[in-house]
Amino acid sequence: METVELRLEDGRVLTIESGRVARQAGGAVLVRLGDTIVMAAVTSAAVTEDRGFFPLTVDYREKSYAAGKIPGGFFKREGRPSEKEILSARLTDRPIRPLFPEGYGDEVQIMIQVLSSDQENDGDVLGIIAASAALSISDIPFDNAIGAVRVGRIDGQFKLNPLYSELDKSDMNLTIAGTKDFIIMVEGGAQEIMENDMTDALVVGHEYIKRVVALIDDLKRRIGKPKQEVAKRELNLELVSAVTELASAKIKAANRIKEKNIRGEAIEAIKTEITEALAEKFPESEKDIGALIGNIEREDLRNMILNEGLRSDGRGLEDIRDISIETGILPRTHGSAIFTRGQTQALVVTTLGTKIDEQRIDDLLGESFKSYMLHYNFPSYSVGEVRPIRGPGRREIGHGALAERALDPVIPAEEKFPYTIRIVSDILESNGSSSMATVCGGSLALMDAGVPIKAPVAGIAMGLVMEGDRHAILTDILGVEDHLGDMDFKVTGTTQGITAFQMDIKVGGLTIDLMSRALEQAKRARLFVLDKMNQAISAPRPELSPYAPRIISIKIPIDKIGEVIGPGGKMIRSIIEATGAKIDIEDDGTVTIASVDQSAGEAARDRVLALIEEAEVGKVYTGKVKRIAAFGAFVEILPNVDGLVHISELENHRVARVEDVVNIGDEVMVKVIGIDPEGKVRLSRRVLLTNDDRSGQSRPERERPSGGRPRR
Repeated sequence: METVELRLEDGRVLTIESGRVARQAGGAVLVRLGDTIVMAAVTSAAVTEDRGFFPLTVDYREKSYAAGKIPGGFFKREGRPSEKEILSARLTDRPIRPLFPEGYGDEVQIMIQVLSSDQENDGDVLGIIAASAALSISDIPFDNAIGAVRVGRIDGQFKLNPLYSELDKSDMNLTIAGTKDFIIMVEGGAQEIMENDMTDALVVGHEYIKRVVALIDDLKRRIGKPKQEVAKRELNLELVSAVTELASAKIKAANRIKEKNIRGEAIEAIKTEITEALAEKFPESEKDIGALIGNIEREDLRNMILNEGLRSDGRGLEDIRDISIETGILPRTHGSAIFTRGQTQALVVTTLGTKIDEQRIDDLLGESFKSYMLHYNFPSYSVGEVRPIRGPGRREIGHGALAERALDPVIPAEEKFPYTIRIVSDILESNGSSSMATVCGGSLALMDAGVPIKAPVAGIAMGLVMEGDRHAILTDILGVEDHLGDMDFKVTGTTQGITAFQMDIKVGGLTIDLMSRALEQAKRARLFVLDKMNQAISAPRPELSPYAPRIISIKIPIDKIGEVIGPGGKMIRSIIEATGAKIDIEDDGTVTIASVDQSAGEAARDRVLALIEEAEVGKVYTGKVKRIAAFGAFVEILPNVDGLVHISELENHRVARVEDVVNIGDEVMVKVIGIDPEGKVRLSRRVLLTNDDRSGQSRPERERPSGGRPRR
């Protein structure tokens, strides 16, 4: 068993251990920080045929026992991965995948499991480190170890790997992964920070990553296995020459077709034509011909950008595609918008709900509730394809999380806007930057719904092409530029600063200076898009949709909650049935009443308040006689509140029998004349009566004729 350690500035120790567990795996390690322990095990299997892609699978799972919990539900065992687990798996997959050597095609599986959780140190960053360490000591050809770190900033000071409890005070939450030389991946959100703050955070994070990589390299030197040889496949040079001669000019022309579908059809036609032309001389070479044509397409597109400053749709490097915006397009939704940028289009809808609609989350941190959520859908028709609907995939969950994080800093606090907010983005058409279209459309839909957001948010996707010392930063990238370029770099924010950030780099060489320039270019683009959005809708609508619920929030004493609910929920059900309003009562006595009809909500509020109203000394009530005793009558003056009218307080004269004055079911006016320490209420009818000399009988004062004097 071998162990290596890295002591953090705050005294915590990062430990990587191997040789104790999962010894039949290709490589396995335990990574510990505090009392959070993560295990990663990697294995590989030979693949006999080229699948056309690298078959890497990364799974991240959080064991309930890690936090001393038993899973909820009927089966009492872990089921399908949660969104948190999927997002954590993506954090590992994205920086590791591009570092495997070209030509390696064996199936690789990385299993990451959180075995212990102290509920302060997150396992996601430890999972990246564990996967890198397990790959490094295995025989799998992975030579460039990576490290990872979470960077926060509290009171202006950067904090490495902040605790869960510290993140609430942090104005940024960035996860950074990289090698000892370069940053490979960044993911995170921020509270409208400036671009230079982002680059400073990357510098600080990378310095720590270098120390983690050195730790992994030390472990590898001690126990690392010899690496598998990656056989380089030799292509037929005659085939390469033939394909290049036939395809180069045609691919060059096709790459300059501006419309995505027509360009794609042209390239597919070229592949078919050349494959058929070379079929006799080079049989069974379809895959090789397709790969060679793909390489020609890639090199021509990159040279066009670097040499001519021209992109496949005719734009310059910083040009943004045409933007069109429509709001309020769906009459029955609470807020809606269609945001179209070039050939990317998102239909985004905001729905307002109540506390009942909050999402309940049960994970290693315990039970929590989420009142703001964004869901992203990418149907097959958006790219002209056919595929079955099988629920959201990892990409959809990842894009939705990015867009949700981007808008989160501007969502109003619950005290100001007590609604559950759900945003749904349906991508109707896609040619790059659909997640950024979701951010823009989400901001517009929120304002259309009348949600008082702090400020509009826009997003832009940036790209990079690098060849040696030459490079070009691209604004608002197309799908083909994402696929054939070297970087996918997304930035969202307001006019004041950045709210979310995501970056994936396929090659090394991105310097901090180049990153800073890319951020400034992205800022110019973001402000341009925000101006376009402002022209469509400049502020949240002053009124909610007539179909959105109206929410009334009141506070009741905690000891009165039971009275409002009633035995078996009878009382609150009766109010809901009578008014049609939704009512939610929290443990602290907060009552939230929601109804599309404002008057129905007010009626429900009045009924709740009536249930908790307490008798006041000196106040007059009209009550109903509920019970009669020899010594007086019990009158209900409020729901669940009655008092005693002693026989001596019934009339101005002596009463022989209570029944001579009142009977059960009678309505009488009474006045509260006292409340004893035990809460018993004393009532009087007598004090409200006055003698009528003409009749010899008494009547309540409020029954006198108008004019101020009794008639004689």
